[in-house]
Amino acid sequence: MKNWLKKFALVCAAISGITGGCLAAAGSPAVAVLDAAEAAQWKTVADPAGWKVIAPAAAAANIDARIQALAAAVREASANGGVDAARVYMGGRGDGAAAVFYAISRIPDLFAAGVALGGSPQPALETGRIFAVNFTNTPVLWASAGATDEALAEKLKSDGMNLEWRPAAGLTNGALFEWLARHAREAYPPVADCETNSPTFASCYWLQPVKFDVGERNDVLASTRVVGAPTAALDLGGFGYKPDDAGPGIQVTFLPEKYGGPLKMGDRIVEIEGKQVANARRFREIMSRYSEDKPVIVMVQRGKSRERLETRVLTQRVDAAPTARVQGKYEMDDKLVLIISRTVTEMRVTIPEQWVGSGLLWNGLALEKIEKPGCIFLTVDKELLHAAECK
Repeated sequence: MKNWLKKFALVCAAISGITGGCLAAAGSPAVAVLDAAEAAQWKTVADPAGWKVIAPAAAAANIDARIQALAAAVREASANGGVDAARVYMGGRGDGAAAVFYAISRIPDLFAAGVALGGSPQPALETGRIFAVNFTNTPVLWASAGATDEALAEKLKSDGMNLEWRPAAGLTNGALFEWLARHAREAYPPVADCETNSPTFASCYWLQPVKFDVGERNDVLASTRVVGAPTAALDLGGFGYKPDDAGPGIQVTFLPEKYGGPLKMGDRIVEIEGKQVANARRFREIMSRYSEDKPVIVMVQRGKSRERLETRVLTQRVDAAPTARVQGKYEMDDKLVLIISRTVTEMRVTIPEQWVGSGLLWNGLALEKIEKPGCIFLTVDKELLHAAECK
């Protein structure tokens, strides 16, 4: 432990340029987790390194509400809890690994990097809300042991995601924290690129789209939605199971409130259309082979008895609703702030002191030189660009 902590301190010092490393006056680095139940596990490795762990105060049923609660907790810790806002990292283990990908895609400008230990990004990909460009400045380290995980990681990388995969075997806590410490969040990165399907999650570093209009299309910026492999689901209600369940079958570990379906907590789905379900991975393999809805027979182990359930396979259709994307670049040599957007008609642009005196172009429309730092409220109306101070 002492050896890697010493190495970790040297890495922090090299990055910050301050003797003493990450525990400088700016505050401590921190790992943020979506599930408060994970916090204790993370603290066992974070505390010895002088890191903090941030989790939302209360769990919400809706994933987006949980993301917003986590964002509020991170901002509170950065403002009042002694946490360095430039060194907050999204973390997740096992079932929580998918949340790392989802949270970064939703609020990419909040984290310096992410780490997913075990699990799979597949549940996040199935939402249709994972956009490759949102990882441009927020890389993810995924360490896992699944037979097909490396291939999935390579596919995500080829789709443009800033992702590094490592085998879980042999990955030490020291190597994990060392990897995280190499990354710091910039408030004003020279390139900011984000895509979203919701105005609620539209913040992009120094760019913040405010109003969307699907009529304002721009074919220059394509969608970067990443969907992963096609999936299907059993029409048995919104049950949950552990993605690394070793079997036999998959155990039902979650049922929605007021659930009225045929499953009970503790049931194990052990067979689908005569195919044995050895474990969670085999379950996903079976489900991935369905390409259309159809009736199926499912066998469930309930205590010492087996139950025969007649149900259907429902193929999942990824949300393909229009999205908004904004890309901003600061070209230092030309003293130019260049913004390209799709489906955006109003936006806030925050200019730092060092960019004052630059020109600004938004989708080819020019603004006079920027005279002072701060927030500029931009609108486009009938191909005319208007600028005012943000209120």
